[in-house]
Amino acid sequence: MRKLFFALTLAFAAALSFAAPAFADERPVHTGFASNVGASGYDVVAYFTDGRPVRGTTQFKTTHEGVEYRFASAEHLAAFRAAPARYLPQYGGYCAWAISQNYTAPGNANNWRIVDGKLYLNYNDEIQRRWEANIPGFIRDANTNWPGVLSR
Repeated sequence: MRKLFFALTLAFAAALSFAAPAFADERPVHTGFASNVGASGYDVVAYFTDGRPVRGTTQFKTTHEGVEYRFASAEHLAAFRAAPARYLPQYGGYCAWAISQNYTAPGNANNWRIVDGKLYLNYNDEIQRRWEANIPGFIRDANTNWPGVLSR
């Protein structure tokens, strides 16, 4: 029995050691733990058309580069399908300020800003205030760090 326990423990440890490198890098799009939905299920087109965050529904959804995006209407879904890069949040939906600081943090769909036609998300109200103090500088730094920050 001891030998069986030891063998199983050793096999489990070996399996974990082979699996560990898969978790070394962040995903290029933030979807949250055990989720495959981008932008926390918010309609990324609505930021541009409605000027506010709007929850998407599973009735209007599509998959883009392996990530599911949800929309509030068929029109928003069609607009996204026609030009996804126009609507996708920068830095895969990670917090723009965190990326500028060379680490990742989840973006919050309610902390957003469109700058020069691009959607940026931030972690929370406090972080968004920091980011707004020097948006051009933080965007410049984040652009320098992206996507290399995903491998740190």
